[in-house]
Amino acid sequence: MTKYKPDAEDRREQRIRRLGFDDPMCVICGEDYVLCLEKHHVAGRKYDDTEVPVCCNCHRKLSDNQLDYPDSNPNQDRNLLTIGYFLMGLSDLFKLLAEKLMEFGNHLIVNAHSQEQIDE
Repeated sequence: MTKYKPDAEDRREQRIRRLGFDDPMCVICGEDYVLCLEKHHVAGRKYDDTEVPVCCNCHRKLSDNQLDYPDSNPNQDRNLLTIGYFLMGLSDLFKLLAEKLMEFGNHLIVNAHSQEQIDE
């Protein structure tokens, strides 16, 4: 019996189902190649189920940042911990997004100067 081997479209559809988004793209850099996308737990897996789609590169950066968050202990208020970790996770998302926006803005300005020279 031959083993079924999913083709590119099957793999793409499987990934979209797993991600749970219709037209997924990285919320940081805009990567939309679905096989490069993953779900990131904003507050960390232990604290909240909220997930956003990010590419594997942005996910690595965000997850690494979470390793530097303060430790918690079982005696702390769970709701306060969840809110705290969620806010820190959002802050990390916004930092990466701000860097990407600066990069995009700079690229547009540089290209605008190049276009100006072409138009002359």
